[in-house]
Amino acid sequence: MQRPDVAHWSLAAFWRTSATYRVRVALRLKDLAVAEKIVDLDAGEQHDPAFLRSNPMAAIPALFLGNDQPPLTQSLAILEYLDEVAPQPPLMPATPIDRARVRSIALMLAADTHPFIVPRVRRRLVAQFGADDAGWRAWQTHWLSTGLQAVEKRLASEAGTGRFCHGDTVTLADICLASLAVVTRVFRITVPDIPTISRIFAECEAMPAFAESDPMRQPGAPTG
Repeated sequence: MQRPDVAHWSLAAFWRTSATYRVRVALRLKDLAVAEKIVDLDAGEQHDPAFLRSNPMAAIPALFLGNDQPPLTQSLAILEYLDEVAPQPPLMPATPIDRARVRSIALMLAADTHPFIVPRVRRRLVAQFGADDAGWRAWQTHWLSTGLQAVEKRLASEAGTGRFCHGDTVTLADICLASLAVVTRVFRITVPDIPTISRIFAECEAMPAFAESDPMRQPGAPTG
């Protein structure tokens, strides 16, 4: 398959977000150089009318392909699209049962855990329930711990786990795992009792695609 021409692609991104990190890693793994267009979530740029026409959910990432079709949204959908149009290296295993396991682990992280800790949840907790900074941190810690410890139990007990979440090559599951592991570092939250996750995350971070996608290395990240 011919590799896609990404000269006119752009990625709506923000330094801190786990979902943007996932797409950034996949693009680097596949050696696809795509320009990033910063949407400052802290400044509320995701609510600008022009951006809402692209994504009514006011969320990033969004992958613009430089044609008349709507941008691609939702990080997992973008990752699977990239895997189809640029299949090397593959992010999914070869067999249906193995692909189902990878998707299951990925969804535990990206769908069951990550949505609880995004900025719009914080804003609602503050506005409706009067949560303070300590309350928000306790909320983040609870849901990150609940999700990561559940994934840890699977990874530690299932035969499919290898050097990475599934076997000995990076899959979509590893990208999702790393996206939450890295955010615990950004927020300085320690999740106990996840030795398998810590081992796999270290394997991922030894790879340039993951290391170069670290939120703290992106434009707009705080210095010091």
